[in-house]
Amino acid sequence: MKKPVHSNVAYNYIRKAILSGEYSPGQPLLEADLAKKTDVSRTPVREALRQLESEGLITMRANIGATVKSMTMKEYREMSEVRQALESSAAGFAASQRTEADLESISAAFHKMETAVQAIAKQDTEPYTLLKEVTSEDIRFHLAILNAAGNDLMKKEILRLHLIKRVVSCLHPDMARIQPSTSEKAKRDARRAESLASHRKIYEAIRKGDATAAKSAMEQHIQEVIDLSLLAMARLKDATPVSEPSEEELEYMS
Repeated sequence: MKKPVHSNVAYNYIRKAILSGEYSPGQPLLEADLAKKTDVSRTPVREALRQLESEGLITMRANIGATVKSMTMKEYREMSEVRQALESSAAGFAASQRTEADLESISAAFHKMETAVQAIAKQDTEPYTLLKEVTSEDIRFHLAILNAAGNDLMKKEILRLHLIKRVVSCLHPDMARIQPSTSEKAKRDARRAESLASHRKIYEAIRKGDATAAKSAMEQHIQEVIDLSLLAMARLKDATPVSEPSEEELEYMS
């Protein structure tokens, strides 16, 4: 049975708003407000919220209602460890059963990411188009590995965990576009180089068909991501509130 069109409208709007950072972790999602914004009744909004709850993007509690998913650092660590176990296994499967077409997809994403990282390092600024390309190719790289692994159930769960991670650990999306100081850029360049080296280990292990090495390399890579994310969450929790980007900055970053 097809989902009602009105429910689709509400679902797409709320989901996009959550993933873009418009609605932050812990923020209430009021049915009446969402119905007004999407120009539908509260019933399809309620249906959309139930679907988003099943995907893990929101939390619904009796007498409280719906809120955007938030986690303690312990909960985030535990979720990340599950993702680490699954994605490491996927890398091992990819190494042992990938096709030449799979390897071509993994290789293409890696080398495009490599080119973008090297281009950023050569510049005094961080062009948003290049930053976006690094992120896009990183996602393509991991998706290509999941496709090569050939386990649809594993892929679905890993992608679900990726979405939850994005919701509970993201900063304001526009803040990433603000240009860093020279010293901060040097640190970011170094971090991107380390991440690229980590991706290279995964790629080479899969290329050679070494399942043990691929699994180990992916496990190490995800651990680095977990450590950095937990550090960022801790800093954000303790940080003094900063001002929003100015209109001029938002104009530049768009």
